[in-house]
Amino acid sequence: SHEPVSFPTWAEVLRDDVSLGEAQRQSYTRAIVAYLRNLKERRERASIDTAKAYVERVTLAEAEREALRWFFRAAARAEEAESGDIAAVQSRIQPEKADSGKTPWERKLVAKLRTGHYQWRTETTYRDWIWRFSDWLKDRPVETATDADVEGFITHLAVERNVADSTQRQALNALVFFIRNVQERTSGDLSGYRRAPRKRRLPEVLTSEECLLLFSHMRGTARLMARLQYGAGLRIMELIRLRVQHVDMARGIVTVRAGKGGKDRVTVLPEGIKAELSEHLLVLRKTFDEDRAAELPGVWLPPAIENKIPTAGVKWEWQWLFPSRQLSMDPRSGEMRRHHILEGAYQTAMRKAAHEAGMSKRVTPHVLRHSFATHLLQSGHDIRTVQDLLGHADVETTMIYTHVLNKPGVTVKSPLDSL
Repeated sequence: SHEPVSFPTWAEVLRDDVSLGEAQRQSYTRAIVAYLRNLKERRERASIDTAKAYVERVTLAEAEREALRWFFRAAARAEEAESGDIAAVQSRIQPEKADSGKTPWERKLVAKLRTGHYQWRTETTYRDWIWRFSDWLKDRPVETATDADVEGFITHLAVERNVADSTQRQALNALVFFIRNVQERTSGDLSGYRRAPRKRRLPEVLTSEECLLLFSHMRGTARLMARLQYGAGLRIMELIRLRVQHVDMARGIVTVRAGKGGKDRVTVLPEGIKAELSEHLLVLRKTFDEDRAAELPGVWLPPAIENKIPTAGVKWEWQWLFPSRQLSMDPRSGEMRRHHILEGAYQTAMRKAAHEAGMSKRVTPHVLRHSFATHLLQSGHDIRTVQDLLGHADVETTMIYTHVLNKPGVTVKSPLDSL
């Protein structure tokens, strides 16, 4: 308990921990930063003893205490993984400790989501919204909530929280799922809530020169990911969830499986990225061989594949194209395995590169997808082709990119130029 703990990569490991939702990761970050700042002020080192003393000095909520527990557990796993003691890492997490919910209603919700084979991202989002709804109800049990309560909460999001219309719809979807699957009743007419205003904004787009400038300030895997996302027009989660078999070098295509709306599609693999991608695959193969030698569990598989081909997770072609450097706990099985990189790490690398490049635009991964579509239309490709490559169900969605091809009123001469 006195032994000092050195864990400089804790923030990166926290971002890669798939057992935690985004809100929980942010809460843990704040709690850990507060603890480390307190240590710095007192000129102390992180250890179990200093953590206990900190808890005695400062009144902490249970979530903040759990954040500190996570810090020391993750530090121990990181140390063992660094030393190559995979067996020790595996022994720390047992399958029965997998996250299945803290309350009866949450456990029932989780069971329904997993029986329906929903993505982990959807599961964490729905669970987070029901907990927020429960907090809004205060002392009333969430299981007894009525349709009027749902309408009140959804209106509260628009009026008091000023959320976007898409966020409001996401919350409503989660609550309707809860009503039907946990309360086991049919929801009534929920149209009486106040809707958040729907804002139609033009997409932010980079010029070709700005894309090159951004890539020049990115390094390693993040640079390869950014170039592939721009070159193929991928959504961020489509990029992150790519597996080795989804990239066909010979045919020059990228296959997107279960994209938005659960749809598959094929898009273009840039010629200029093939050499870099080949080198990346060689590095991946080495990591793959090490994981197999350590007898790690295979990568996560969609339930249909896992049931049909149980050993697919340890096959080369099913490995993530962009795996995390750290092992993480599968929140459903409780096993330690290699997951794909989380979007937070990629987004952070892009923000840092845009800042270093001195770019004045707000640069996010999705901006690269917008730029892909706009640049294709600028080069003369027809809108139906661009629609297919982007995976839009409706051509009207793709049409928005025609509004950013030229400046509004491009044929009008400014009166300032006549002075």
